[in-house]
Amino acid sequence: MERRHIQCDRDKCTGCMICEFACSAAKEGRFDLELSRIRVLHATPTLLDVVACRFCRHAACIRECPRGALSMDETTQTVSLDKARCAGCGWCVEACPFGAIALDDSVKTVIMCDLCPNHEQPQCIEFCPQKALSLHVSGTGKD
Repeated sequence: MERRHIQCDRDKCTGCMICEFACSAAKEGRFDLELSRIRVLHATPTLLDVVACRFCRHAACIRECPRGALSMDETTQTVSLDKARCAGCGWCVEACPFGAIALDDSVKTVIMCDLCPNHEQPQCIEFCPQKALSLHVSGTGKD
């Protein structure tokens, strides 16, 4: 089954973080980097990467959640969160090999990319001024 995730062309990305602001605005209705589902990581002043959920085929986050709050949506092939079951323990945050899950301390639940299903395309891609972000499609996903 086809899996999709956000991919960054590091040669185009300037680290402006507009993708983070676009994400938090789309998801939370406000510009708050803490609530973004995509992260711009600055390893050094000249080396950066962009991280968002990769929707792994054998997702460690789903496996490690003690309350069963995470599941793979078979239709969209994205990880779904049942907020009512999430206790904000952070086990999924620790289990994610990409660092793509964050904890929203204000509501004690996790946040992660869902590819903006209510929009034509993910808002981080839509608003990236350098067109550095794209939707990567693979047949098998990341194990």
